[in-house]
Amino acid sequence: MDSNSRIQIFGVNIDPVTVEDVHNYIAGIIDQNGHELILNVNIHCLNLAFERPWLRDFLNRAGLLYCDGAGVILAARLLGHRIPERITYADWMWQLSGFVAAKGYSMYFLGAHPGIAERAQARLQQRFPNLSVLGTHHGYFNKESTSAENLSVVEQINAVRPDILVTGLGQPMQERWLYENWNNVDARIALTGGAVFDYVSGNLRRGPRWMTDNGFEWLARLVVEPKRLWRRYVIGNPLFYWRFLRTELMSGSQPRWSKHT
Repeated sequence: MDSNSRIQIFGVNIDPVTVEDVHNYIAGIIDQNGHELILNVNIHCLNLAFERPWLRDFLNRAGLLYCDGAGVILAARLLGHRIPERITYADWMWQLSGFVAAKGYSMYFLGAHPGIAERAQARLQQRFPNLSVLGTHHGYFNKESTSAENLSVVEQINAVRPDILVTGLGQPMQERWLYENWNNVDARIALTGGAVFDYVSGNLRRGPRWMTDNGFEWLARLVVEPKRLWRRYVIGNPLFYWRFLRTELMSGSQPRWSKHT
């Protein structure tokens, strides 16, 4: 993407793109036999990147880094920029699958509890019978890069050589896994999808549209999974805006990421 249009928050360069832009970018990479990361950020991911220099650097390695969070859109607006839309997997995975099926591309699903990715595959193929999913693997394996289980997972992916690898391991585990393994994975594109397979399979319910479409998806998720997500939202959201105010909006501040780490 055009580096001049990117929006920087906490040293992370975000592309202001639409779903159509992402699909066009995917087609270009696959058709040219490329090997590229397409990643996404929300408030939680930017908080993690603020604290973890390796993650910030990894996000900036992506060929395309899009926004999946109303809070990021608001932060960009406060900086005088516009992000045209929030791209969230609960909606986009269905659009992506229709696009992939129409183009004749292939996918591989990695993540979630055993059986969930297979259920997601079945539901997607009910709607898109021509969708090619070459394999699935759950996310509960030893992810140490040199472990036998991890090497076996990489080998299974490489045996089928998918155009698109969708990882649903959660943040920052999915990013760390790609950070350590992507150079050895024979796929054209890697996507990071968080809880994508839980949503698509129906294992995890989503909040009502009036919440998800108006910047309150975080609240809906908190209501559904309070024990797991309370820290991310109750602490993480105010922390993000405090950091944003201190490092991005207050003049004379010294961003943490400008230090040598």
